[in-house]
Amino acid sequence: MIHEVVSRLPPESTQQAVGYPSLFLLVALGALVPVVPTGALVSSAAVVAFHQSSPFALLVVFAVASAAAFLGDICLYWLGQRGVRSKNGSKWLRVISERAAPERLAQAQRKLDEHGAMVLVLSRLVPAGRIPVMLACLLGRMPMRRFARGDVPACLAWAATYQLIGILGGSLFPEPWQGVVAAVGLTLLISGAPAVWRRLRVRFAR
Repeated sequence: MIHEVVSRLPPESTQQAVGYPSLFLLVALGALVPVVPTGALVSSAAVVAFHQSSPFALLVVFAVASAAAFLGDICLYWLGQRGVRSKNGSKWLRVISERAAPERLAQAQRKLDEHGAMVLVLSRLVPAGRIPVMLACLLGRMPMRRFARGDVPACLAWAATYQLIGILGGSLFPEPWQGVVAAVGLTLLISGAPAVWRRLRVRFAR
């Protein structure tokens, strides 16, 4: 089924005209509303770009993904700052707080005190690590400019990591759809592994 869908894809120029703006919007939305599997999107786009004839396709995917992630992070941080400054908080601040477990928030605050804004780089690479660190930055009243300086290398490292996963999937299989399946499966495995590990630890502890 997937093979049939991929085989009917339009020419490269049409894919690029539609695919790059779609990738930008979805990654930005996923950074703003942390329910979209943005890592899988970037890896899938990298697989498709790997099999294209244009030598710049992978570079464009990297630029689009990192810029969209940065824009989404900045928007979410700005909305969170408004909630911190407000006496009654805000919807966005509650959304961020609900997605940060207390123990993860405490760990993020310690790391932030030790390493400053550079902890943002690691938070982007660790599954489910971005939101606790962002909340720690908000509660610590980190200025937007300082957050943005730390978030730039974080988004670049994040985009490069998931693009490499896509390139690996694309290089292992002759057909793009096979690489997409492999890349999506690997990114979902990486994203879900920490949650599974935490549940196993709690179960064994009991």
